[in-house]
Amino acid sequence: MIYITRRLEFCASHRLFNPSFSDEKNAATFGLCNNPNGHGHNYVLEVTVKGEVDPETGMVLDLKALKKLINEKIIDRVDHKNLNVDVDFLQGVIPTAENIAIKFWERIKPHIHNGTLCEIKLYESERNFVIYRGESIESIH
Repeated sequence: MIYITRRLEFCASHRLFNPSFSDEKNAATFGLCNNPNGHGHNYVLEVTVKGEVDPETGMVLDLKALKKLINEKIIDRVDHKNLNVDVDFLQGVIPTAENIAIKFWERIKPHIHNGTLCEIKLYESERNFVIYRGESIESIH
């Protein structure tokens, strides 16, 4: 089994808040990330696909095709956007790195035909990142 990864970058802003919380509870829960005017990140997205090497091409899948898919389904939709208001597939979702990674998975998984989507890694900063492997609570237990 081979794992291949494509890394892309995008810039976006967001505000972390739960509309059902009071202002005080939002501030206590999300701290500086609850700034009413939002804040931004230079995100790094890594998408990993696993599979067998095709003996005719020597590849699991063409990384150029993976890049095109990620750009069309994700990057072009989120780059230089406010994730709370400009991105249709994030409407009604608190745009934490965790939730964003899950939504990215949902956007590209149906379109991976050679190999299997294995992992989404999303960096908000050099020190903060999340990894999502498509597991739900039900599949873990």
